[in-house]
Amino acid sequence: YGPFDGVIHFAAYKAVGESVKEPLKYYHNNVGSLVVLLQTMQNHGVTNLVFSSSCTVYGQPETLPVTEKSPLQEAASPYGYTKQVCERILLDLGKGSSVNLKSVLLRYFNPIGAHPSGAIGELPLGPPENLVPYITQTAAGIRDSLTVFGDDYNTSDGTCVRDYIHVVDLAAAHVAALAKAASLEGSSAIFNLGTGRGNSVKEVIDTFEEVSGEKLNYTLGPRRPGDVEQIYASVDLAEKELGWSCQYELSDALKHAWNWQKTLKLKESAE
Repeated sequence: YGPFDGVIHFAAYKAVGESVKEPLKYYHNNVGSLVVLLQTMQNHGVTNLVFSSSCTVYGQPETLPVTEKSPLQEAASPYGYTKQVCERILLDLGKGSSVNLKSVLLRYFNPIGAHPSGAIGELPLGPPENLVPYITQTAAGIRDSLTVFGDDYNTSDGTCVRDYIHVVDLAAAHVAALAKAASLEGSSAIFNLGTGRGNSVKEVIDTFEEVSGEKLNYTLGPRRPGDVEQIYASVDLAEKELGWSCQYELSDALKHAWNWQKTLKLKESAE
């Protein structure tokens, strides 16, 4: 195989709640695997890297929307800490290091959805750790009910607010980012990838019910450790430097996620 011009590093554990329960698992996998990958890249002379980071590096931001220059607060979870550490490693390699690495760090907000064709989507192993697959599995009857963790936050309806980006828009940003890595003037660049808008958990539920025609059975539970109250992105820099912008709305992402879930159900019925 090869030679390779660059690497896009997606692989990591990503469940905030699980990281609180099993922090060592997250440090070993997320940080350890990056170090091994960087050593392997160095051994083979590969110098361009696109890294999947996360908005969790911002912790609970002081002001919204967050920009790439917003200060990094204390991470609210071990998962967030692993992304902070990984970013630090990559930035250190660009500061006088003998490694000629060009890295683009993409701070994802909350990826959701599936391919519009319904042929490719998210398939969690075991109970989902993220909101939208739990919503679709509840609507499909796989889960009895959905728990909304906390309704006493200082938001419009009391539930957490996130910036939900369609996974297809996210994928397109990676293509642009890999090209950017090859032409970087410096050693690194950082971009927020979101929609620039925040939606609450209840808004996501309401929108899903509207686009799917399904009524969700959900209950209110206590706050979940590791969750920040609200966060959403400024994406001005990505739009300017990558020539990229989101093409899909929240309703599109939820409709596509539901189509994917129905595709899975049809496959199971056929088997």
